[in-house]
Amino acid sequence: MLPAESFAGNGCGGASWYALRSKTASGERMNPAVLTAAHRSLAFGTKVKVTNRNNGRTVVVRINDRGPFIRGRVLDLSRAAAQNIGMVSSGTAKVCYQVIS
Repeated sequence: MLPAESFAGNGCGGASWYALRSKTASGERMNPAVLTAAHRSLAFGTKVKVTNRNNGRTVVVRINDRGPFIRGRVLDLSRAAAQNIGMVSSGTAKVCYQVIS
């Protein structure tokens, strides 16, 4: 059997947040106040539960963009999502994520 991290729907790694107002890869405008995220391969619209490994806080986000493009990172979160899991001030955090729908 393969470890959970090898399945694109589940994984752990670094996350960062961004608050641009440009268009996302899905074509919608990035809104930092909405619970969204960027992932390299998950389908747009996929709902993902993200857990901050440092404090245990979780948030559910919708994938609407592609990225991150920095080695070791698995998600780029909107500012609102980052705020929900307590990582705005640090800018990055170790997270685990799981596809929920």
